[in-house]
Amino acid sequence: MSAPHSPTMLILVLIPLVGAGVVYALPNARAKLAKQVTLAVSLIVVVYTLVVLFSFNTGHGASRFQYVGSWTWIKAFGAHIAFGVDGIALVLVTMAVLLVPAVVLASWNSLDSKAGAEEAPPADDAKPAKRRSVKNYFALLLLLEFFMVGVFTAMDVFLFYVFFEAMLVPMYFIIGSFGGPRRQYAAMKFFLYSLVGGLLMLASVIGLYLTSNTGSFSISTLIAHPLPNDATQKWLFLGFFIAFAIKAPLVPFHTWLPDAGAEAPAGGAALLVGVLDKVGTFGFLRYCLPLFPDASRYFAKPILVLSVIGVLYAAFLAIGQRDMKRLVAYTSVAHFGFIGLGIFAFTTQGGTGAVLYMVNHGFSTGALFIVVGLLIARGKSRNVDDYGGVAKVAPVLAGLFLLTGLSALALPGLSTFISEFLVLVGTFTRYKGFAIIATTGIILAAIYVLYLYQRTFQGVVSEKVKRFRDVNAREIFAVAPLLALIVFLGVYPKPVLDVINPAVKDTLTNVHQTDPTPKYGPVAEVHK
Repeated sequence: MSAPHSPTMLILVLIPLVGAGVVYALPNARAKLAKQVTLAVSLIVVVYTLVVLFSFNTGHGASRFQYVGSWTWIKAFGAHIAFGVDGIALVLVTMAVLLVPAVVLASWNSLDSKAGAEEAPPADDAKPAKRRSVKNYFALLLLLEFFMVGVFTAMDVFLFYVFFEAMLVPMYFIIGSFGGPRRQYAAMKFFLYSLVGGLLMLASVIGLYLTSNTGSFSISTLIAHPLPNDATQKWLFLGFFIAFAIKAPLVPFHTWLPDAGAEAPAGGAALLVGVLDKVGTFGFLRYCLPLFPDASRYFAKPILVLSVIGVLYAAFLAIGQRDMKRLVAYTSVAHFGFIGLGIFAFTTQGGTGAVLYMVNHGFSTGALFIVVGLLIARGKSRNVDDYGGVAKVAPVLAGLFLLTGLSALALPGLSTFISEFLVLVGTFTRYKGFAIIATTGIILAAIYVLYLYQRTFQGVVSEKVKRFRDVNAREIFAVAPLLALIVFLGVYPKPVLDVINPAVKDTLTNVHQTDPTPKYGPVAEVHK
């Protein structure tokens, strides 16, 4: 158990912020040193997080929120600088900090060429190439890590809102300054969508403070004093939900993601889709369900409908894409539909599967964006039709791509299969129709992943591909740890599930839901 006012999480939050300041203070000419410092800081954060993870108490009777530290911030409004984690937040923080060193290694030489080196369909708003500061890019990565850790560990609703909004800034500059030909259009679209969601959340945060009569923004205090079941709770729920649905994103709030994912540099796209989007689904569990339990149940079925539509609609769009990065972005929209199903099915299996899906999707899609970035760096094109026969020239790259692709389609034996299975089983126990329809998304996933691999890595070797080199040691080290985690969690997910389960059960208790009683099988006999 952690001591009262533990500084553990505050230190974790501040390490990348200090690192970002050090990197930014370096001269522009010291690009290599900036990379080295960034990598060192990100590894320090990984080691610190793993120590916290292995020290987390998952035993019976353990506190839900641990390593909690709180310091007065705005006394008049009851706002605090408060950090802490439950099992859900801790696994997401771990996933986020493990992705950062992989992104740093994958981005090591990616900025040596001019901006806009990737070939893409011409655009009227495409900006001319200009020299980019390598130092600034890596400082932005550490600044983004500061906000990512902060948003998952914040224990004060107002502090969470500040991190929720502020994390837009480094990602805006990563996309707008270091992305593809339409980078500024994509960055502005991303920023405006997120800003609209943030304004809705701000209105709901203020409304929550005024109607709760607690005089506090503490998440623990607010959960302990739920709002009455009336129209006010429903409107406040919608403000939070729409903000999180834009961030996730769920259909129909998803249109910013394909543009941002396609135009962001590969490392930025890995963090955008792998981590930042999880803030939305995390928000459903941490804020929507426990703070607005009656409204959550009231809106559950419409949200499940949107989730199922997202699974199928995004999958069909992914099948028709010719831009590899847009294809990967659309696959993520489909995956977020599965996560939405698991959360709003209100079952332990569904909720646990949804959280595990967030973690596994972060590793899987992060690795996939990195590998796609390695391919694009060699071919200078995002167009699938410009490739062919890559496996004959770069077999290791092909193997990495195939394994990450198989994880995206939830192949049994890989981590995403476990989470997808739990989501569908958990949904089926309460909403059989939604689970059956969503299962067809698995078939569609196999189509878009295998079709992409067949078009780019198999067949006749194109003239452009003949000049390709295979991946080097640094690039392998960037992806290999993520693939190792995907395989390990696919075979033995118990350590992560043990951390997640208690927090999911507490969340369902907050929303006054229990698992349905089985009608058939050995579990049903136990209930009888």
